[in-house]
Amino acid sequence: MRKQSSVGSWVAALVVLLGIVVAGLYFLGKGRQAPVSSVPPSPPAVAGTAPAPIQHPITQANSGPAPASTAPLPALDASDASVAAALAALAGDSDLSSLLRQQVIARIVATIDALPRRSLGTMMLPVHTPKGAFVTDEVDGSTVIGAGNAGRYAPYMRVVEATDPKALVAWYVHAYPLFQKAYEQLGYPKGYFNDRLVVAIDDLLAAPEPTSPPAVVHPQAFYVYADPALESLSAGQRLLLRVGTANEAKIKAKLRAIRAELTGQMPPAGAHGAG
Repeated sequence: MRKQSSVGSWVAALVVLLGIVVAGLYFLGKGRQAPVSSVPPSPPAVAGTAPAPIQHPITQANSGPAPASTAPLPALDASDASVAAALAALAGDSDLSSLLRQQVIARIVATIDALPRRSLGTMMLPVHTPKGAFVTDEVDGSTVIGAGNAGRYAPYMRVVEATDPKALVAWYVHAYPLFQKAYEQLGYPKGYFNDRLVVAIDDLLAAPEPTSPPAVVHPQAFYVYADPALESLSAGQRLLLRVGTANEAKIKAKLRAIRAELTGQMPPAGAHGAG
């Protein structure tokens, strides 16, 4: 028996930032959206504290060939058009720009900051949510994520597979001042965004890789994992688990390549997940 619940699809800002898309799920019940959290988490207070040492200076990233355009960067609040065009070109997908919401970089930065935390609010998402249905299957009396659910992410996975990490990181290095400015405006005047980006990547890479579809339960308006250990994972890890084993492996391979370009180093052993 197959059960469907209307859902939105979450496209992680981390991979939008680098020109690839990670799909996750926000569950809907009775036409009402019920994400992990609908309120963006407040960043910790940083006033009066000394800035943390920079772990991954952007100058150490492999910037590759210079971007084709040498025009000065726009102001952050006027950057949407150029950012959307650049991401669409880098992803080889002209339709990507139609998915993006306004204030692209600010939303990307807010989402990346939230990925390693417990909750991620829909207000900060940088993309529009496409139509679709979250599919579950019944297996031995338990409700599990349906085998057909991974197919919903085919358009996004085509972007993932087409992405060249070197070119994308080169663009990110060129545009980095905009991301840093947005991070400071988010509430981290002494923070360093590239360090937070690496933390978010490592957290996603550490997501478990279940050998069978995870069981879910529907206690309220939305599904949650039946296993408390899975439900206690970070927002990014919980979302990554829902794209299917094959998609998760492809996404992680791309993230490892991106991380290597960003830092000149492979991820620590603990960030490789189960695969």
